Amino acid sequence: MSRRLVYLDNAATTPVRPDVLEAMLPYLGKDAFGNPSSAHRFGRAARAGIEEAKRTIAEALGAEPGQVIFTSGGTEADNLAVIGAALAARDQGRPFRVAVSAIEHKAVLAAAHAVRHLGGEEIILPVHASGIVDEGALTEALGRGVAAVSVMWVNNEVGVVQPVARLAARCREAGVCFHSDAVQAFGKLPVSLADVGCTLLTISGHKIGASKGIGALIVRDRHAVEAIIHGGGQQFGIRPGTENVPGIVGLAKAVELAADEQADLAPCVRSLRDELERRLLEVVPDAVINGWQAERAPHVCNVSIPGTDSEALLMHLDLAGIACSSGSACSTGAVEPSHVLTAMGVPRELGVAALRFSFGKDNTVEDVEAVVAALPKIVEKVRALSAVLHR
Repeated sequence: MSRRLVYLDNAATTPVRPDVLEAMLPYLGKDAFGNPSSAHRFGRAARAGIEEAKRTIAEALGAEPGQVIFTSGGTEADNLAVIGAALAARDQGRPFRVAVSAIEHKAVLAAAHAVRHLGGEEIILPVHASGIVDEGALTEALGRGVAAVSVMWVNNEVGVVQPVARLAARCREAGVCFHSDAVQAFGKLPVSLADVGCTLLTISGHKIGASKGIGALIVRDRHAVEAIIHGGGQQFGIRPGTENVPGIVGLAKAVELAADEQADLAPCVRSLRDELERRLLEVVPDAVINGWQAERAPHVCNVSIPGTDSEALLMHLDLAGIACSSGSACSTGAVEPSHVLTAMGVPRELGVAALRFSFGKDNTVEDVEAVVAALPKIVEKVRALSAVLHR
């Protein structure tokens, strides 16, 4: 009898949903495979798929279809938002400067660094121990003058929810472009641009059951960004290049499903997350839940286990058939604590001992039980090994 495998790394990626795959298939076959810029019937069929996808995504996000710009994923969308906004400001004679929070995804932080390399300036906004951005630092940044502010809606490692509506309103009052990476928020929390005045918003397909390699940047003001790659005139020239039609159609289907299911999914995954944390603290009493001081998205649990290191824990959990992560999948393998936990002031010995469990629609209470059953022996083993290595 094969061992049951447990997947608790949904914040890293999710499997393609059957309905999404079904929606994509016609655009991979011989009927609608055309270049959407072509005038013949094959191209028109592809173009129709894109236009319908724009309408679906816009409706789900409270945007307009013409504001949906497709990208290769969240990383490209974040780069387009941050670098593109800085370039647009420079060209318009405004400050060539961006402000981003210290706990942003590396895509945003690296984009801010790129602005500096291009001759601009980056401001890193600190966060409190709770993980919430320091609004006093934002006030100072706005006072200096910035092209754009980027603060993620939900942090990908600890799940902390930022007060994006208030931050967006403050930036709007200052006449500053506000971008939010909503990759971990959409599908888990209500996300609507009718309620939150972001100028720019990032979503990614593979976090919500679409394929990898597709995402979108919602651009509510076309003057707010300049292209960072150059080619033809597709997508108003903001993101040129032949569109990934199957990916776009699949993204739209995934967005539709995620929006429809969000209200029912959130309490389910929150219940599982809370049950995991409650029982985990029973079997490992000195464990520390990171980010507990603030509102968190319902699907993420980040826990530090003193006297261990996350890589050893991950290896043993994987051997036990349990998949989770040590934070952002993009930084797996790093020997240093994540920049998110460091920015929150988590001591190094706890930062290097952090695990992230993230829930999705297919998880059950049996998954929680599997973790709770396996973890005590794994912790005991890793602590014993660590004690020997650090004599």
